[in-house]
Amino acid sequence: MRHDLVALMALMGCVVTGLVPAASAFEGFGHPAVITVACVLVLSQGLQNTGAVDWLARSVLPREAGQLTSIAALMGLGALLSGFMNNVGAMALLMPVAVQLSRRLDLTPGQVLMPLAFGTILGGMTTLIGTPPNLIVSGFRDEAGFGHFGMFDFAPVGAAVAVAGVVFVALVGWRLVPARKSVSAEGFDTGTYLTEVRVPAKSKAVGLTLRAFERQINESESQVVGLVRNEVRMTAPHGGRRIHADDILVMEADVEGLAEALSVFGIKLEEQGPSQENGKEKDQKSKEENDQAKDEASAEEKDESANRDQDIVLRELAILPGATIVGRSASDLRLRTRYGLNLLAVSREGHPPRTRLRTLKLKSGDLLLMQGPAEVMADFINDTGCVPLGERELRIPDARMAIIAGVIMLGAVAIVTAGLLPAAAAFTLGVIASMLLRTVPPRQVYTSIDWSVIVLLAALIPVAGAMQATGAAGLLARFMVETIAQGNAIAALVVVLVTTMFLSDVMNNAATAAVLCPIALGIASALGVNPDSFLMAVAIGASCAFLTPIGHQNNTLILGPGGFGFGDYWKLGLPLEVLVVAVSVPLLLVVWPL
Repeated sequence: MRHDLVALMALMGCVVTGLVPAASAFEGFGHPAVITVACVLVLSQGLQNTGAVDWLARSVLPREAGQLTSIAALMGLGALLSGFMNNVGAMALLMPVAVQLSRRLDLTPGQVLMPLAFGTILGGMTTLIGTPPNLIVSGFRDEAGFGHFGMFDFAPVGAAVAVAGVVFVALVGWRLVPARKSVSAEGFDTGTYLTEVRVPAKSKAVGLTLRAFERQINESESQVVGLVRNEVRMTAPHGGRRIHADDILVMEADVEGLAEALSVFGIKLEEQGPSQENGKEKDQKSKEENDQAKDEASAEEKDESANRDQDIVLRELAILPGATIVGRSASDLRLRTRYGLNLLAVSREGHPPRTRLRTLKLKSGDLLLMQGPAEVMADFINDTGCVPLGERELRIPDARMAIIAGVIMLGAVAIVTAGLLPAAAAFTLGVIASMLLRTVPPRQVYTSIDWSVIVLLAALIPVAGAMQATGAAGLLARFMVETIAQGNAIAALVVVLVTTMFLSDVMNNAATAAVLCPIALGIASALGVNPDSFLMAVAIGASCAFLTPIGHQNNTLILGPGGFGFGDYWKLGLPLEVLVVAVSVPLLLVVWPL
């Protein structure tokens, strides 16, 4: 059964039996930990939308390194991102990078995906916002009267454990991953698109030969099939030809590869519309036509101004037989002046067209990559008879917006670190800034939140409170202390850590933290020792679910693409969990002494 449904059933069971007052059953939805988790998910979406993580991946990951260095760099990047954004989001962002890397290293996708999944899980334990269990642990500490944990209070132990885990997996562990063939395709394949990109004067591509340019975008599986200079098109230009500022490169690439190529060199998609007509064509216009062009340009400026207040989306559209746009070009359709839409690329079976993209006559069966306001896009689809393909993540990087998204995230983290505002308030301000500055379109705010996790947390927080109020947590604590740990504080700490890790492997880690925190506080009280040591043990244990595909969402994400079975995880997961216990227990005793 779904974890959120089980949590709701547990909550309602407590309400019906009188363990939780009905009036306070849903107070968990206003808990600061729940609000913070939701806000971090939204800010993570902003980093994804703008291409900020794509830029970071290109900057950090080596392109020519061997297996050990490449896997270590990928895991390190995943761990770093997971410390400051939702670790599921970090995993989803880097999965395409991992699959590409596996091809370059001649490994199966799973042999790179599992180390990446474990790296992102390890990274989440390093900061307050890295993973929901940390926020839950901090909340229980505050309710117990000790105040919240700080943003980086988890780092001394968490970072050391994460580094040890990354080093172990990169050196030895990845060899323990079973080499499975993927059993499910990721998304769908629409083939390659033909598109035109303009090279700005500040681009790194200026001065490079076409051969050198293609060599640097080799991993994106893109290629240059033509070049337009001074409105003269060259088909299959020589590889030794140098790229000049304002050249237009005709490229063939899939959507993901195209995004990577754009990011690497800071080049921009050439928007197709009547405003791009060349000088010779303009000279042939009559006076009336020139007046019409001015009117169109004025209308275009108004449309662009209006579009700033709307959600801009990317959509892949298929042209059906009988569609009204068959046989017409982007210029004929006046896409920008009539609709306010940009035609970014065209995918067509057979030989690539030899004409400019704006004058290309569209055919049935063509796939169009379109950009524009969501409502306008819907009107265009209805008017023309095109069919939108199933939605998938499409991103065209925007350097300015990526910087804004990064500044918003860093600003929220800085506010929390400086103690100016609680985490919930600081990250809510970040969400508001993201909406106002459009790094996350307002309509995407709610879809970027994993509501099953929110419901889970909100339902289990009152249940955990009932465990404490009724004395159930105290009974469990005494059993663990007296029967298992025999009254020894260090043994009790190990028991709490191992128990939390085991439960995290078979149930949601946020639920595990909510259940174990009252027990940990009870054990510390029974033994008369520092409760922080035990709370930190719960945080670490809840972040280390490596034995099963159901213990953490990142493990579930790689199940299909990696071709794994249920029993494939423990081969690397078990030695990694043993390492976590061996490293974390001594550090807990030093950093958070009993």
